Amino acid sequence: MQPIYQSTATVNVDRHAPSDVVGQDSTRAGTPNDADQFLATQVKMVQSDEVLRPVVEQFHLFSQGRGNHGSAPGQEQLQSDEPVTLPGLRVMRPPNTYLLQITYQSPDPRLAADVANSIAKSYLLYTYNLRSDSAAGLSSFMEKQLDELKSKMESSGLALAQFEKDLDVINPEEKTNILTARLLQLNTEYTTAEADRVRAEASWQAIQSGSLGAAEASPQGEGLAKLTDSLNQARERLAFVTATYGENHPEYIKASSEVAEIQKEFAEARNNLSDRIRAQYKESLSREQMLQAAVATTKAEWDRINSRSFEYQRLKQEAETDKNLYDELIKKIREADINAGFRNNNIRIASIARPSRVPVAPNTPLNLVIAFLMSALIAIIATIITDSFDTTLRDPREAGRFLGCEVIAVVPADQLAAHLPRPAVYPSKTELVSSNFGSEQRNGYRSASSFDESVRSLRNTIFLSDFEGRLHSIAVTSARPAEGKTTLAAHLAIANADRGMKTLLVDGDLRRPTLHSKFGLSPHHGLGSVLTGELSWQDVVLPIEGEPNLSLIPAGRGSHRAADLIGPRLSTLLDEFTNAYDLVVLDTPPLLAFAEPLQMAVAADGVLIVAKAAETERRPVAEVTATLRRLRANIIGVVLNQMDKNTSKDGYYKYYENDGKYYSKERRSTADA
Repeated sequence: MQPIYQSTATVNVDRHAPSDVVGQDSTRAGTPNDADQFLATQVKMVQSDEVLRPVVEQFHLFSQGRGNHGSAPGQEQLQSDEPVTLPGLRVMRPPNTYLLQITYQSPDPRLAADVANSIAKSYLLYTYNLRSDSAAGLSSFMEKQLDELKSKMESSGLALAQFEKDLDVINPEEKTNILTARLLQLNTEYTTAEADRVRAEASWQAIQSGSLGAAEASPQGEGLAKLTDSLNQARERLAFVTATYGENHPEYIKASSEVAEIQKEFAEARNNLSDRIRAQYKESLSREQMLQAAVATTKAEWDRINSRSFEYQRLKQEAETDKNLYDELIKKIREADINAGFRNNNIRIASIARPSRVPVAPNTPLNLVIAFLMSALIAIIATIITDSFDTTLRDPREAGRFLGCEVIAVVPADQLAAHLPRPAVYPSKTELVSSNFGSEQRNGYRSASSFDESVRSLRNTIFLSDFEGRLHSIAVTSARPAEGKTTLAAHLAIANADRGMKTLLVDGDLRRPTLHSKFGLSPHHGLGSVLTGELSWQDVVLPIEGEPNLSLIPAGRGSHRAADLIGPRLSTLLDEFTNAYDLVVLDTPPLLAFAEPLQMAVAADGVLIVAKAAETERRPVAEVTATLRRLRANIIGVVLNQMDKNTSKDGYYKYYENDGKYYSKERRSTADA
């Protein structure tokens, strides 16, 4: 692999530096809450086409996504319509910092440093141009709006001046305030005048009615009250003088003259009082009427001005708003012109990239570790995928979990298993050596191969687990044909006979009987003749040569009538078989292919299910177990037959292979002896 060198240029982004030299942004720092979003935006800007294109053109890095770290000058041409990408470029932000690290990798260390520095400078220039173009565009837009806003400001000012002229006031607000104060004062005076007029009118009406008490109660009646008192005193004195001296006495004349004089003054005073009250009443009435007219006039003027003050306020506010907007727009234009020429310093290069002396790639140890991990991961994934697509029965534990039924034995593959062994005749030493005794070939004797040992283990597993001794008949079945159940049933019967137990092997496959051929027999009658009532079962039992404890009932000539009679006759026959033999091994047809295996399974004391390892699908065997459970048949277990060393798991085949070699060594020792 070609060595790759890496150089890094660091750019500092100061979020607290002002972005403008004048205006509001000149005193406002960056918002720290959006630091992550801002820096992520800056990373994308560094990787943008506008930043990378000048650098690519400068150094002729015409890669454009082809995966190389740069091309030689003149070898390629940059297409203007294609976005520029640099595969060797990487932009990173160290955590909790405002730094951007621009890293570039290249086979040339000097080129890596120059490209990293050029990208940093191009980024700074691009941000400045972007900001300058934005300010220039904003200024141009505001200048276009300025003429329109100026015309609008002049129109609103003229409308306000014309309104003031029509209203004949300079400031309607001040005029309204004056009229309001005047109206309040006139209302107060009018109320007072109305009260005075009411009092004067009451006094005048009292004088007109001739009531002396009402005249004396009036404000002008104080003198009249004094004259009334004097007149009463003079009349009392006159009455006293008259009673004392008589009418001819000088005192009487004096007192009488005094009374007459006082009465005259009282009459004059009463007349004068009436005139004053009448004059006062007329004055109060006239003042009240004048004040009423003044109030009405003032209120009418106040209403007239107040009704147009809303329009005045609207015109005034509009004129002030237009003027303020115009002034603000002029200010913004001047600030934009100044800020457009200000080169922002909140983004600057913190450290330049320098050529590296040590390449960063290839990293051989890291590549080896990654290759190992990736290969292991791929192997695991491939194993999982292969296992998920492989639905055959391979592992006993997995088969037991899936089927919900225990796998009680694993029988290894043996090509010679179909050839049943003959009686044990041990060869001579010369024959032993020439026959290669350690192999799995059989030369006239029963070999202690791994297959035979697995069958014996199956036999012991079945009968050692039968604590109550109820297993007198076993039905050996399978889900589909060619599972090896017939061979296994024959070997199981032989293994049971080897331990001195009388065993009866029954071929229940009336459609394709093959059990008799394995023993080299050609019978004419069998189980079919027994079911149809032609012969008794004792007439069709065949002894097996070399196996004194083993007998065979072949299937004979099969027929549909005989198959239909299995149900009503098989239970009785099995009872008779078990009375004469210690164990009955019943070889049945495949359970999913025919109907009679179900009746055989129900009639037998136990059912042994045979499945071919790495070939039998899980689902057919699961259907067999489910059907047998539904019929309440006694499932002894499942046997994985023909387990090959290439498909076995957890060392099952290796165990039996080593077991066979062990016995082979033992036989060699015996032969040598």
